[in-house]
Parts: sequence; C-alpha cells; structure tokens
Amino acid sequence: MAEAAPLPLPPGSAVGILGGGQLGRMLAIAAARLGLEAHIYDPDPAPPAAAVATRHVQGAYDDAAALARFAAGVQVATFEFESVPAATAAAVAAHTALRPNARAFAIAQDRALEKAFLEETGLAPAPWVAIEAEAEIAPALARLGGAAILKTRRLGYDGKGQARIAGAEEAGTAWAAIGAVPAVLERVVPFTAELSVIAARGVDGAVAAYDPGRNEHADGILRRTTIPAGLPASVLQDAVLAAGRILRALDYVGVIGVEFFFAPGASGGPLFVNEIAPRVHNTGHWTIEACAVDQFEQHIRAVAGWPLGDGARHADAVMTNLIGDEAAAWAELAAEPGAALHLYGKAEIRPGRKMGHVTHVTPRRAG
Repeated sequence: MAEAAPLPLPPGSAVGILGGGQLGRMLAIAAARLGLEAHIYDPDPAPPAAAVATRHVQGAYDDAAALARFAAGVQVATFEFESVPAATAAAVAAHTALRPNARAFAIAQDRALEKAFLEETGLAPAPWVAIEAEAEIAPALARLGGAAILKTRRLGYDGKGQARIAGAEEAGTAWAAIGAVPAVLERVVPFTAELSVIAARGVDGAVAAYDPGRNEHADGILRRTTIPAGLPASVLQDAVLAAGRILRALDYVGVIGVEFFFAPGASGGPLFVNEIAPRVHNTGHWTIEACAVDQFEQHIRAVAGWPLGDGARHADAVMTNLIGDEAAAWAELAAEPGAALHLYGKAEIRPGRKMGHVTHVTPRRAG
C-alpha cells in the first residue's frame, strides 16, 4: 500500500479515475470546478471522459506498466464503476491512495457477499439463497416460497444476468439464461416503490446524505428519478440511516448509492436493500441542478480529503435517462423550459445505451 499524500489535497493536485464513461466524465468536470486535475484510465482510445479530463492514460485493466504509470501521476485514485478487477485495484493501490477501499468493491461485485454483508450489518435484503448448480434451484425456490429472480453473483447490471422463475419447471431455462454460473436466487418482493439514497463519507468519518429519490425502471434500466419521493418521512429517514450504517461498516470514503424496495405489506419490511453501488450513481444525477454541491463534487471532495459539502436540496427535480435514439431529440429537449440537458459524448447510439439525461427542475415545495 502506497503512502497517502497529505490531506486535504490542494488545488492543482491530480485525482485519478479508473473508467472513462459518463460517470468519469462528470467526475472530471466536478474536479475541474475545484481546481483539481482529473486523470482518466480507460482501455478505450477515446472514452467520453477523456474529452473533459486533464489527461487520459489508455491501457488494459491488466496492464501493470500502464497502471503504474497512471497511478504515479496522481495523488489519489478512485473509480467510476464497480466492476474494476481486484488485481487492477491492488496494482493502483501499490502506488497511490485508493478511495473507496478494495473491500467495498469486493462486496459490491458479488451479490452473495453483498447480501451477507447487509445481514451482518443489521439490514434486510430480499430473502435469498446462494446457488451453485441447477439442481439447487428447485429446493431453494420451495424454501423461499413464491416467485423468485435468479441473478448472477457477478457482473450483472441494468437487468442483465437475471431470469425470473415462477415455478420449479423453469429452473433449467433460467439457469441457461444466466449462463450457468454461480448465482443467487432472490424472492420477488411485492414492492410499491423503488427508492435510492446517495450518501457520502469523508476521510474524517463525516457523513452527508441527499434526499432519497423515487425510481422507475423499464427492462432493468433506470428511466426516471423523482425528488421528492412522495413516501412517508419515516421511511425516507430509515433509508438515509441505513445508508449511513453501510458507509461506516465499510469504512468507506466517497459517494455511495444504495437502492431499496419499499414493500409495506411484506414480512420483514417495509424497507429491503436491493443493491449497493460503491460509486456515484445514476439516481443521483438530479443533484447537479437541484443542490449547491452535487454528488460528483461530493465524491471528489471526499476522496481528496476536503470537507463534505452541504447536500441540501433547493429545488424539486425529475431526472429522465435518454436511452438509445431518444438522445436524437436533443434540440427539442434543450428548448424545454426548466430542462437541463446532459449528453455524454458517446460516438455511437445503440439500443439500450445511456446516451444522456435531462433533468426538469421546479421550485421546491414547502414541507
């Protein structure tokens, strides 16, 4: 482990970002606002973040020499996505400070480890069983009772690597659909709403959270986040407290996204933790327009050892993802009153690909 640079990092210091997608792009913009450099590491020769970063180091995630060169040029490194290989994280940490820590990523990369961690922390994931072979699915389904979702333990996102199972006769089809790899079987929770909390923890242990947002998904992809969430205040408070508990249990530094199911009629509810994302999160994009310090600046502040900013919201917001060719309507979207358009600089439009987002803001309602 490399010796960390003195904190807080002064303006002019370099923050390294593993990954050059849209989240890396917005992190780089936030770093620039604070007078910090952003160095991007990505295998792509022209990732979206490179257009706004100080430096782009191109290299594979298993290229030790390129990783060492990248790490040597920054005072701290962080991530824009949670699937960075463990060996990559270790290679970077050998040369510079790495925040958040490797344990947070190891847990978030494996659904079974994640669910076990949540239970150990006193929180409730949806009822689940670890699955290593097709023959284990039918008895696990009977144990859980009712419909369930088979999810790969690793590398699933935006609905990928998942198969719904209504009965034991569908076990073989579901197992094949996820690629016959280690998985978890998760009981379908009869939720009435999905929500998420974006929260941050600083090097000094201080915690700050944004107002929880209410999320809508389609085909496993986030479509919309609405603030305020329109759920009972006690539920929202419990969600924020749960996020804080996760941050402290992981000794986490940076921004984290925690997704929940709100299921008031379910046994063990009403809040179930669906997923931990150890990074800035799609459901927090609304903070750019609705808060003085958005989630991207908050993450840069945290990993650079700066004081966390005030996450208070000054506006109501609805953030809508632009998927595939929806981004082609950029001119019309840009003309809408109260709309803030973000395009991610991706060269190719593909079905199911997040090309940008638009946030509509209105004055904050009282209460």
